[in-house]
Amino acid sequence: MKKFRVRVNGKEYEVEIEELAASPSNEPAVATPPRPTPPAQPAPTAAKTPPRPATPAAPTADGAGTISAPMPGTILEVKVQAGDRVAKGQILMILEAMKMENEILAPHDCTIAEVRAVKGASVNAGDPLVVLA
Repeated sequence: MKKFRVRVNGKEYEVEIEELAASPSNEPAVATPPRPTPPAQPAPTAAKTPPRPATPAAPTADGAGTISAPMPGTILEVKVQAGDRVAKGQILMILEAMKMENEILAPHDCTIAEVRAVKGASVNAGDPLVVLA
């Protein structure tokens, strides 16, 4: 056992380290993780539904479209209501994913036709959040 004194963010800690096995060379031994086996592929079926897009759908010429969740997370705040006029880049809602707050922005000037997500709701990638008119 070897004792070391370590300072982290101004606090001092005393740690003990035990050497388990000596390596024959001067380089430390590195363990290689096992390669995962790929999952078995299901048999193809004729009526397969396409996966949902993970990015917002492109708006049509009249400005209509749907904004979908770009990733799974929790809705922290909804800043718009149905009928609101919004400008390009305006924050529509805030989605928390992996302890980060992500702003969902208006892709262009438009009117909010429907808000499909509520504060506190868990959403998956591709779930519709806002319908634009």
